[in-house]
Amino acid sequence: MKTDAEPVKQALPEGIPSGKDYYERSLTVALLRARESTMRRFKKYADAHNLSLPQWRVLRALADGEALDAGTLCQRCVILPPSLTRILRAMGERGLIQGVSCSDARRHMVTLTPAGQALFQSLVVQSEASRREIDSAFGHERMQTLLDMLNELRDLTDGLPD
Repeated sequence: MKTDAEPVKQALPEGIPSGKDYYERSLTVALLRARESTMRRFKKYADAHNLSLPQWRVLRALADGEALDAGTLCQRCVILPPSLTRILRAMGERGLIQGVSCSDARRHMVTLTPAGQALFQSLVVQSEASRREIDSAFGHERMQTLLDMLNELRDLTDGLPD
């Protein structure tokens, strides 16, 4: 539908950036852009093994050999519970994870199978060059500072009132 009306530009309160300035200086947009740019470098490794990036995060969380419950996996992997349920089902069907008995029947504990551990080892070896390339280009010390600052920002924002 075509109209002849000019778009109405709303004036924002003073101090709030708009247009290009908003997108160039927005914390949320900058975090999303950095995430997308970084993850693009690693997605090819997951794709080559028919894994989603959230599935790869679950592999990584379980790679230390410790059985974890769904709540811990949701927190560590930044995955919502309904999505984790689907991810665990798919990974179980592929033989990458297995359930582990637990004294608390309400907790669903899982661990990697030997096939899951082997897949994780393969992914780590394949992706290590990309991780090192980013670390080297950005600078190891700056990367450590960035990670510290992002974790500090997360802790701070988690502590702010809703």
